[in-house]
Amino acid sequence: MNPTALIAEDEPLLAQALKAELAAVWPELQIVATAGDGRSAVREALRLLPQVLFFDIRMPGLDGLGAAAELADCWPTDEAPMPQLVFVTAYDEYATRAFDAQAIDYVLKPLQPERLRKTVSRLQQALSARQPEPTPALADAALEQTLAQWRQVLTAAGAGTAAAPAPLRMIAASDAGGSTVRMVPIDEVLYFEAADKYLRVLTATHEYLIRTPLKQLLPQLDADTFWQVHRAVVVRSAAIESVHRDEAGKLHLMLRGRAEKIPVSRLYAHLFRAM
Repeated sequence: MNPTALIAEDEPLLAQALKAELAAVWPELQIVATAGDGRSAVREALRLLPQVLFFDIRMPGLDGLGAAAELADCWPTDEAPMPQLVFVTAYDEYATRAFDAQAIDYVLKPLQPERLRKTVSRLQQALSARQPEPTPALADAALEQTLAQWRQVLTAAGAGTAAAPAPLRMIAASDAGGSTVRMVPIDEVLYFEAADKYLRVLTATHEYLIRTPLKQLLPQLDADTFWQVHRAVVVRSAAIESVHRDEAGKLHLMLRGRAEKIPVSRLYAHLFRAM
């Protein structure tokens, strides 16, 4: 059976160019769909379960990073192995150095045939190494390896070029009504949650809103103090009271001082394996 792939690229001419170049260097590869935005890419990927994903990092609405994080959490691993992930990116020296250092596959825009051939070669090796009917233990190990690679991909792709800023001490945030701006000490924050155009800032007793996207806030947080547990949620690690697994195998956290359950995505479940 021929390998399959999905291309997510919001510029139709670039999507067609990538499709044509792939046909030249990898004739056996079947492009099962193309999508123009991250939300469509997630929907089509879950419907078709391709073996390779080519995701443009920057797309309208849900970008390539968000689409990949969502797929990592909801991919039906009992039906198909996690796909190989390749990011399509405009040339950025910092990003490509990060990709190269971690052996992460990427394709540059405008397309560079030599770079694409290297990526295709690595994809072919990865797909050929898969066992047709692995044992449950081998399947679990392969899934963990793939999830670890995806975490590296998302970290490298989302990294900025500037030096990391000093950790935040205070956050200027609006109250729920939006009429008052308050200075919230970072030591009081239990978790952050992305919601539409805002980021919710939750303490034990209050909820505030800021407009800073989560991916911009993360570099300003102490990674030992705040853990990302979901593509939309970052929690204070010291506030975690318990970890629960539901009947479907999904993990949820309970935080001291909060009554709601916090979802943990598949990408970050490894943080709680010892628990």
